[in-house]
Amino acid sequence: MEQKILHAFLLSFLAGAATAFGGALAFVIKKENLSVLSLGLGFSAGVMIYVSFMEILPQATQSLGGLYGENIGSWAATGFFFLGIVIAWLIDTLLPSHHVQEHTLDKSAKLKHLGLFTALALAIHNFPEGLATFMASMQDTALGISIAVAVAIHNIPEGVAVALPVYHATGNRKQAFWYSAGSGMAEPVGAVLGFFLLRSFLHEAAFGVLFALIAGIMVYIALDELLPTAHEYGDGHKVIWGVLGGMMIMAVSLLLF
Repeated sequence: MEQKILHAFLLSFLAGAATAFGGALAFVIKKENLSVLSLGLGFSAGVMIYVSFMEILPQATQSLGGLYGENIGSWAATGFFFLGIVIAWLIDTLLPSHHVQEHTLDKSAKLKHLGLFTALALAIHNFPEGLATFMASMQDTALGISIAVAVAIHNIPEGVAVALPVYHATGNRKQAFWYSAGSGMAEPVGAVLGFFLLRSFLHEAAFGVLFALIAGIMVYIALDELLPTAHEYGDGHKVIWGVLGGMMIMAVSLLLF
């Protein structure tokens, strides 16, 4: 039993650590090449939008629909999706840099704000992913490995989404790396808390609500933060190709795993 717990935790840790790998990719992009930054931010937005609508929200609808019926489940998932958008907006307004007038923010401040907000939201997103990976691994090791691989692939572009703006804002590789790595470490934290504290309270309805909220939060980040910033640092065509590239990579990862 102890060995199974260790393996489950290790899978959750490795899946979360993939964000650090994604963060490291940001360092190969030259600080002066803002067009590449624009492409990367568009890519990250595409990842978030696609995975929210094609994986996370459908999972929430399926979970709630299985418990309360298809009609009620669909309405509930949709309601919590939009509640997630409202929550993301509240988080955004409460961040310290939000209270500074937009025209007084230089480019570095805007980018660092974007990186911090993305890291926070992805940490929230990664918490239930770690819990899901851990619980699946406890039931079936092969299933846990499959989920961990899929989550790890998803987390690489998420790490890029955090590290790119922070690195371009500060020029500090260590800071950018640790922000991206830190957002991913919410996965093993979710695994530990889920096993030792929450396992008696978690059920299908809670997962459904949580995933619907996460989908809303991620769509808000993409539309309100990532895409506007991407357009600011590059032309529209680069942003669109970045968005499409992110969607394509995420689509392939979902089909394969």
